[in-house]
Amino acid sequence: MFKFITEFLQSSGYLGVFLLMALENIFPPIPSELIMPFAGFVAARGDLNVVGVLAAGTAGSIAGALPWYYGARVYGKERLKKFADRHARWMTVTGEDIDKSIAAFDKHGRSVVLFGRLIPAIRTLISVPAGLACMSLGQFLLFSSIGSLAWTGVLTGAGYLLESNYEQVAKYVDPVSKGIFGILLAWYIYRVITHRPAKA
Repeated sequence: MFKFITEFLQSSGYLGVFLLMALENIFPPIPSELIMPFAGFVAARGDLNVVGVLAAGTAGSIAGALPWYYGARVYGKERLKKFADRHARWMTVTGEDIDKSIAAFDKHGRSVVLFGRLIPAIRTLISVPAGLACMSLGQFLLFSSIGSLAWTGVLTGAGYLLESNYEQVAKYVDPVSKGIFGILLAWYIYRVITHRPAKA
């Protein structure tokens, strides 16, 4: 995986960074915790500019968040809750989860969007309560951009600074990333098997 991502980023450039980050926010095939440090590696080697990497990563992150924001805003709370309950076994999200996310958004407001973009588990999902609460697009873009830039900056900086240890890091990142993927897959399978429908 390490070799695949770095070679892909080297050949596709800023567009590749943008596309991977957008996909990661829509449907996470490869987590940003791998994408941006690898982009930092490539930038440190001189194949890309670090400022361009940051801009592409942040823009991709925002582009991937917008479909969730607009989907929630257009679909509406009640319809979204019914859809979630109907497909909760496979989505691992219920109508109750949506209520909780909206309550958190109502309580903390804009700060949830800003700081939520820094937390891997909710970075994508935070767009849903923002859309349901009809947060203005301008505010959503502003706070999402700040949070996304901070997140991509930390990850890119880590990859950039570790470039001198490129080969050593590769030995550890690849098995760790595969291990994380295996754990997430096992958790999802367990969640599907043990799911119990919500009582009417």
